[in-house]
Amino acid sequence: MIAGGLSEQEKEAEFDRLASLYAAETDVRHPFAPLGDTPLHTRAEVRHHFSDGPAWQVDRFEPVGRIHETADPEVVIYEFSYVGSRDGRDFAVPCIFVVRVRDGVIVESRDYVDHLGMARAFGRLDDLATALSA
Repeated sequence: MIAGGLSEQEKEAEFDRLASLYAAETDVRHPFAPLGDTPLHTRAEVRHHFSDGPAWQVDRFEPVGRIHETADPEVVIYEFSYVGSRDGRDFAVPCIFVVRVRDGVIVESRDYVDHLGMARAFGRLDDLATALSA
């Protein structure tokens, strides 16, 4: 995953690599988003989501987990935690992604993330509380 210490060129290449895992037309949703979900429908929107996220602000950021197979050969469940450190403090944010893969790319994903844990890990609890109370 993206982490601190990368050059701008390395970050851009990593954003491109991550976005390439998704189909040109995709459907990514975050049902637990505390401020409401904004679906991502294109690879470009997914790439922007990655590049606009907080992961590049950390010392270390990586998903650690396991994949569960389902009866549908296109669908997998990825149960994991984003594990990292920021400003010398370790964090782990639990997530479950339900992903549909077709022709080797993600065509649909439901990303269930502990958004409070993510806000805590990235020092954004106050911002989230303010936005929720507005």
